[in-house]
Amino acid sequence: MKIKSMMLGVALAALAAGFAQAQTSVKIGVLNDRSGLYADITGEGSAIAARMAIEDFKAAEKGIKAEVVVADHQNKPDIGAAIARQWYDRDGVDLIVDVPTSSVALAVSQITREKNKAYINSGGGTSDLTGSQCSPNTVHWTYDTWALANGTGTAMVQRGGNTWFFITADYAFGAALERDASALVTKAGGKILGSVKHPFPGSDFSSFLLQAQASGAKVVALANAGGDTINSVKQAAEFGIVKGGQSIAGLLVFISDVRSLGLNVAQGLVLTESFYWDNNDSTRAWSKRFAEKAGGKMPSMVQAGVYAGVLHYLKTVEALKSKDDGAKVIAKMKEIPTDDPLFGKGSIRADGRKIHDMYLFEVKKPSESKGEWDVYKTLATIPADKAFRPMSEGGCPMIKG
Repeated sequence: MKIKSMMLGVALAALAAGFAQAQTSVKIGVLNDRSGLYADITGEGSAIAARMAIEDFKAAEKGIKAEVVVADHQNKPDIGAAIARQWYDRDGVDLIVDVPTSSVALAVSQITREKNKAYINSGGGTSDLTGSQCSPNTVHWTYDTWALANGTGTAMVQRGGNTWFFITADYAFGAALERDASALVTKAGGKILGSVKHPFPGSDFSSFLLQAQASGAKVVALANAGGDTINSVKQAAEFGIVKGGQSIAGLLVFISDVRSLGLNVAQGLVLTESFYWDNNDSTRAWSKRFAEKAGGKMPSMVQAGVYAGVLHYLKTVEALKSKDDGAKVIAKMKEIPTDDPLFGKGSIRADGRKIHDMYLFEVKKPSESKGEWDVYKTLATIPADKAFRPMSEGGCPMIKG
């Protein structure tokens, strides 16, 4: 009897060991700004979104042990690069997500390729991630500078804003946004009267705003983001730029920025986003759950992109039953159609660009808003096949012909 019990124990132990080996362990690193000007857009909210994706996918029930780790890159490429290397080399991270600040985003993309891991960028804006610096290990999920410029820039010219002056953040994102917006404004029949670069991050925009005012341009374009955009818009109001007849184009404006500004200041801003919590029943239901975990805050499009990207990654790992070869994982992600409750059905192109609809919004007047987070009205839906730069025009070295 004792021998039978021992044999049974050995068999059970072997079965348990086999089950443990069958489990796929995945470590996801949420790398972003947790303390600076992009913390509201990304920060802990992106970590919450990643954990929600694991929960909603029911990863544990599907043989995937998924873990989330977080770090603050402080918007500095050297710090972001050092964290990425440590995560890949020592800490067993398989996937890095989010990564706002384009200079950091590009550095992490390069390191991910060197280490053959996987990278889904949601927070960085530069279209170079799927253009001249595309990578077989990178997916650019939520938005990019071309899509923002295509939506807001084209719309503003069509509404009569045919002369532009740029106030641009002096780093990779600002440069890419001004470049893409200038090309699209010119294509739409507009004219660029000038531009000025401001330190990143900035606080005093008075001299730059005075130059924009003096230019006489119909549109003062803000090629910046987060706290820089908030401060620019507030100080523009103090200088009476809009009252003087010029329009402000926020080329990257998030819902958290509008909340910080208040509708009295932000009303009438035209902007482009890929996600809004109040788009449909699915986005409303998910956003309500998110807000319960995030202290009542509705998600930004970046945080929504982290959720959707992680969800698609987990589907891919389940299909492959492996996560060790990052380039193979990303290639499989491109094969599988994307489908999630926030962005709907879509796809990932060969250059790594995630394709979905974009939306042109206008910030509501205070009298139009029905609640604390009811801030946008939809001016237009930009269909997926028109929303992003044609792959043939991006200059991605992976694309032949």
